[in-house]
Amino acid sequence: MIIGAGFSGIGLATRLKQAGIEDFVILEAENGVGGTWWLNRYPGCACDVQSHLYSLSFAPRSDWSRHFPPRAEIQSALADEVEHHALGERIRLNTRVVQARWDEAATCWRVRDQHGGEYRAQVLVSGIGGLSRPAWPTIPGLDRFAGPVIHSQRWPDDLEWQGRRVAVIGTGASAIQFIPHLQRKAARVDVYQRSAQWILPKPDRAIPRWRQWLHARLPLYRRLTRFGLFLLLESRLPAFTRFPRLTAFHRRKARRHLARQIDDPELRTQLTPDYAMGCKRVLMSNDYYPAIAADNVDLITTPIARVQADGLVDRDGRLRPSDLIVLGTGFQAADPVPAGMIIGRDGLDLATAWQNGPLAYKGSTVPGFPNFFTLLGPNTALGHNSVLLMIEGQIRYVVSALRWMRQNAQPSIEVRHQAAHAWDADLQRRLQRSIWYQGGCSSWYQHPESGRIPTLWPRFTFTFRWLLRRFDPEAYLWRP
Repeated sequence: MIIGAGFSGIGLATRLKQAGIEDFVILEAENGVGGTWWLNRYPGCACDVQSHLYSLSFAPRSDWSRHFPPRAEIQSALADEVEHHALGERIRLNTRVVQARWDEAATCWRVRDQHGGEYRAQVLVSGIGGLSRPAWPTIPGLDRFAGPVIHSQRWPDDLEWQGRRVAVIGTGASAIQFIPHLQRKAARVDVYQRSAQWILPKPDRAIPRWRQWLHARLPLYRRLTRFGLFLLLESRLPAFTRFPRLTAFHRRKARRHLARQIDDPELRTQLTPDYAMGCKRVLMSNDYYPAIAADNVDLITTPIARVQADGLVDRDGRLRPSDLIVLGTGFQAADPVPAGMIIGRDGLDLATAWQNGPLAYKGSTVPGFPNFFTLLGPNTALGHNSVLLMIEGQIRYVVSALRWMRQNAQPSIEVRHQAAHAWDADLQRRLQRSIWYQGGCSSWYQHPESGRIPTLWPRFTFTFRWLLRRFDPEAYLWRP
């Protein structure tokens, strides 16, 4: 059983069918496929990884319209994959998993959905990812605001902001995409910034028809395009992990981008980061700075004290009236699974096991949770390349594990504590010398209490794929 019909779930389902494994089902909480690309519908939503790299290698597309794919095209690509491999009959839409509990006596997972439906599965695979739970800020009075309060992940299709006063909390990857759209039609936009972002110009442009034609007619050309993008992005890793001085070129480029688009010296100072480049996610935008500099936008760096029915009050006591609050506050990446959802051996709650931050062997298996795999799990996010490369590596590992279980007639496997903790200890040692740990910022990369970095992979992506090239039974408990 697979939870989630995003890239992880659909990619795994495709590979399972190709491997001749047909007895699986996907439970998807939403009304359509696509995962994060189904959910996130805010204006301007697009990917910041190039189209030909932000696609599954075994499901390539030649007709991407832009170098950086818009949300709708990504979701459409996943829907096409479902249709091409006839996966629709195995997907249960609008079926949210309420709880999955391991039954030791029956050697299976018992899964219950929000409708009261119950399922049994020998193997459970979580494809919900790390960016599935929105992070809502704990601001006094937020629940008493008279107008709508929305998170960017749950943007209503019928949301009206034309001519209204909008307060935006957060200036991360989603916010810099939707703020320019708000600015164009809103009466006023107040942007509350906790910290400035490193922003580079986005080299996005339409892909001409002749190039799409070449990608379609010459698969080798398409593969070379993808490989070239892979090498370009992969080359950025040393600057983040060992040699921060290598970011000098991009720091200059980001500062030049800011200087060219913001004339006001005071505003430019407010938009200048005070931490090392790469400590937080490096963003790309061509229209964010012009939107912030517009006459109907005010950038506020004074922290919010409270929310009233009619607006937000900062710590200086100033009230700024608002009709609508939009939260661009990101996700609970360091706490991706809600309490009570995944219950393993001896009643162990995965949320409890991960109370100091998620931990998994090869980002895929967790001690105390037999026959359980998680795709795009702990320490599989990237600060330098496409996460789909990581997902594909994990998919191969899961399929290899399932084949091994069948060939050896093993009803259950469980990763050894020693293997999982040795894996994590090595990762944390590497991460402590990285810019994500030493860069002088706080970000969603780190767990807010333990200080661990349970999110990012600190090595090359090809290293991860090599380490997961085959299932390694010696790291697992199983019946000899």
